[in-house]
Amino acid sequence: MAERLDEAASGAPLFANGTPARAPFVFFDLETTGLSGGAGTQAFLVGCAWCEDDGAFVTRQYVLTRYADERPLLDTVAGEFTRAGALVSFNGKSFDAPVLETRYLFHRLAWIGAGVPHVDVLHPARQFWKGESCSLVALERDVLGFHRIGDVAGFEIPERYFQFVRSGDARPLAAVLEHNRLDLLSLAALTSRLLHLARVGPGETRDAREALALGRVYARAGRDDCARAAFELAVERGMSDRFRNSDDVRDIRLGALRAFALSLRRAREYARAAVCWREILDTPGCPPLPAKDAAEALAIHHEHRARDLAAARAFALRIGQAGVPGMPGMNAAVRHRLARLDRKLETATARQPSLSWPSPSLPTSRPSSGSPTSAPRTSS
Repeated sequence: MAERLDEAASGAPLFANGTPARAPFVFFDLETTGLSGGAGTQAFLVGCAWCEDDGAFVTRQYVLTRYADERPLLDTVAGEFTRAGALVSFNGKSFDAPVLETRYLFHRLAWIGAGVPHVDVLHPARQFWKGESCSLVALERDVLGFHRIGDVAGFEIPERYFQFVRSGDARPLAAVLEHNRLDLLSLAALTSRLLHLARVGPGETRDAREALALGRVYARAGRDDCARAAFELAVERGMSDRFRNSDDVRDIRLGALRAFALSLRRAREYARAAVCWREILDTPGCPPLPAKDAAEALAIHHEHRARDLAAARAFALRIGQAGVPGMPGMNAAVRHRLARLDRKLETATARQPSLSWPSPSLPTSRPSSGSPTSAPRTSS
């Protein structure tokens, strides 16, 4: 894992909003006295981890044994963070970093994390592997193939700490320390997977979802050629899954087609983009919004590029028939488009040349058979 992290470090800015993130990476994870955050929440355990030059994965955990020791703990953690070229967390931008920043401000200490690039693995993980919701334990199981046995539940962790503070018995914290250590190890493994994909490209992705997510990462970074290759692969893999009766499979396929179509349009490959839009529109059970976007794109393509006004009008009608919630079936924009197309069609019809030919003029009399066409001579 250490070797892969070092090799793939060039991909880190792609997951840090383009900031110059670089190795070494310091992974951090907190265990706190509450799960809601806020000024009353304290971090009683701060776990930090990194890879040494010899490939060892080092974990250090700092436990708040007395509330009076919080300031020294924060000073020590700040020293660990100074080694970081980038901080890496799981949901750290929304929870861990704000909790630490609040405690540093409380003690009037500088929050070093404000000046270090921060990669929050939760956000790409949702795109690459689980959609809208995921947990680190679920990702361990589904992506890394790792199953925890006897792990402490998250909601039990604050009470175990309070029990330690009351009794001085550290045994309830043993499972908490192990839980935190495994979180750091899984966080590093997921980061390694993401950075490896960013470095080697879509050929290493395992399915359409990963290829689509990688394409979006490349697109946000402005690497359009890489993004287009990833989207194309996602479409190919989505086509092989199109007969599976699953809303998730359908949505991934539609997302890949839409992303590929937009990428092709930016590359001025309009005809290929139109094929993708038509695939979206012809997908059984296509939701209203993708259907509306596809119909609109096809109406524009046939009106302004293919110059097929009849087809453009047919697709314009389908914009209004898409049935997007909150959007009237035939709004002003659709009516305006149809009126313009009708005028163009009338003008084109009026300019078409007539297909009938004028009748030839017939002679008033026909000469008799064998008679000369000139008038007869009179005898002298």
